[in-house]
Amino acid sequence: MAMSAGPESLENIYEGYLDCLNRKDWQNLSQFVAVDVRHNGRPFGLSGYREMLEGDFRAIPDLRFHAELVVANPPMLGCRLVFDCTPVGELFGRPVNRRRVRFDEHVFYHFENGLIAEVWSIIDQAAIGRQLSGPEPA
Repeated sequence: MAMSAGPESLENIYEGYLDCLNRKDWQNLSQFVAVDVRHNGRPFGLSGYREMLEGDFRAIPDLRFHAELVVANPPMLGCRLVFDCTPVGELFGRPVNRRRVRFDEHVFYHFENGLIAEVWSIIDQAAIGRQLSGPEPA
């Protein structure tokens, strides 16, 4: 998918990528993610990246990717993703067991030829811990 590298086109590509994730349209993930994609310095490849995302949806069936803030400076794009969800078991090693949690992910993407080639992600796990340390909702 060769597209121009302007900020608007990166934002459009990213919007399509998030839509692809939210629809769990794994067949079309390759329209947005490079075959040799890296995640946090690890060479996942497209199949490993897809497996990671499928695992996220198994752990969090109501997972929705919502971009609250997107900044593009080609070939880079940064985003603050906001999640409001109910994981079924554990999340990042913490028992959640269908308790609703809200947290953010700050993620940076490097694009090559209109595809996500590298991802750096930091999830606010402390926010999850603060929510789980209180009493269970009635």
